[in-house]
Amino acid sequence: MNKTIRHTSVFVLILVLALLGRATWVQAYEGKALADDSKNRRKTIAQYAQPPGNIVVAGSPVTGSKKTEGSDLAYKRTYTDGELYAAVTGYSSQAYGATQLEGIYSKVLDGTDDRLKNPVDAVTRKQQEPGTVVTTIDPDVQKAAYRALGNKKGAAVAVDPATGRILAMVSTPSYDPSKISGTNDGDVWKELTTDEDKPLVNRALRQPLPPGSTFKLVVAAAALEDGLYGSVDTATRSPDPYTLPGTRTVLKNENASAPCENATIRTALQYSCNNVFAKMAADLGQDKVKAMAEKFGFNDDELDVPVRAYASVYPSGMDKAQTALTGIGQFDVTATPLQMAMVSAAIANDGLLAAPHMVSQVVDSDGDALTSFKDGDTERIVSSSTAEQLRSAMVTVVEKGTGTNAAVDGAEVGGKTGTAQHGENNSKTPYAWFTSYAKDPSTGKQVAVAVMIEDSGAARSEVSGNGLAAPVAQKMMEAALK
Repeated sequence: MNKTIRHTSVFVLILVLALLGRATWVQAYEGKALADDSKNRRKTIAQYAQPPGNIVVAGSPVTGSKKTEGSDLAYKRTYTDGELYAAVTGYSSQAYGATQLEGIYSKVLDGTDDRLKNPVDAVTRKQQEPGTVVTTIDPDVQKAAYRALGNKKGAAVAVDPATGRILAMVSTPSYDPSKISGTNDGDVWKELTTDEDKPLVNRALRQPLPPGSTFKLVVAAAALEDGLYGSVDTATRSPDPYTLPGTRTVLKNENASAPCENATIRTALQYSCNNVFAKMAADLGQDKVKAMAEKFGFNDDELDVPVRAYASVYPSGMDKAQTALTGIGQFDVTATPLQMAMVSAAIANDGLLAAPHMVSQVVDSDGDALTSFKDGDTERIVSSSTAEQLRSAMVTVVEKGTGTNAAVDGAEVGGKTGTAQHGENNSKTPYAWFTSYAKDPSTGKQVAVAVMIEDSGAARSEVSGNGLAAPVAQKMMEAALK
């Protein structure tokens, strides 16, 4: 062989080896990354190649699927009672991705989760049948909340205090996820994303707002646990009117004739006395109030149910006047309905807070659990004595105070109203809140609820926790105790 041919042969051999090496590298090391790349059309085709698994409520699916026409994406998601369950399911769209449970469990639901594959399938890369997400939602409570909220802008959450199971989660105005599940839903998507009422936002989890007087329960818990006051029936040191420390600002009570001067915690909750709880927060100091708020779940930016909830906030770095305002749920205090339901749930459950969750199990096509969520995973928030006293005072609120619209026949019901200022100098319509618990002594059933009405269309003078939010809570509690 002459020299030229020999050099050419060696060069060609090097090229062949380089190609083989590159192919091996791509297959062995980069294959998974390429397969998982969001720009890989084959991945998207595989995702929609078969009917997806379902999200289940009380044994029945609230999701489904249908064959698409003229598309390489074979199936798209459908929803049963989509507007009713949108705050639970979220949406799964071929064009806009997925949210809520649809997003968190997308791989289980489309059959691409590696846990669904047996060893043979893992080698052959055969796509398995999809799994199922089993929720804790009670359809009766969910429907009661949705119907009671009606055309109001707001949200509601119901929790089983003993187990932490979320029984209802509603956000209004809602939307039908079926209408954005395909690839040709641009007009509907634009309408939803430009709507000033933000129907795609889950207000129950992801829009913290000032909780107003419902936060007084947290301040009362801090005062009892700290020993500032011995019981809910001990007279407080609360002048009326009360001037915010270091200022000339006089804090008024909603009811000028209410017996709020030096009122007990019970009376102060009954009449929602601002002077009592503002003074109480100032006397305790921001650190003690903050510590109690954080026990209940405030300032937790990793609260997963399993959908991530936005943190409810108790601020830091305040002066004494600002601390006083936090005592009535104002200044920079914010909370989600989930958070305020957690406050009532811990009080109802003898001072123990069960971790809230709205999924009980994620299972494969054979019904074998891939993930399970434990009921009753509790943490001590306040003592049994403090919880008992707060329940007693909350019952007074419902029986003869500001929360009478929440009463349920035959049940022990305790609650707290809230009307939170909104806008500069309280120029906008206030938010109406109600948080409560109910127990049926004959069956042992119990539930904790929080309702937030962001806007009802009512005149400013007609906005109150008892008038707008308590009736929604009453319907939910009644449904839960049936």
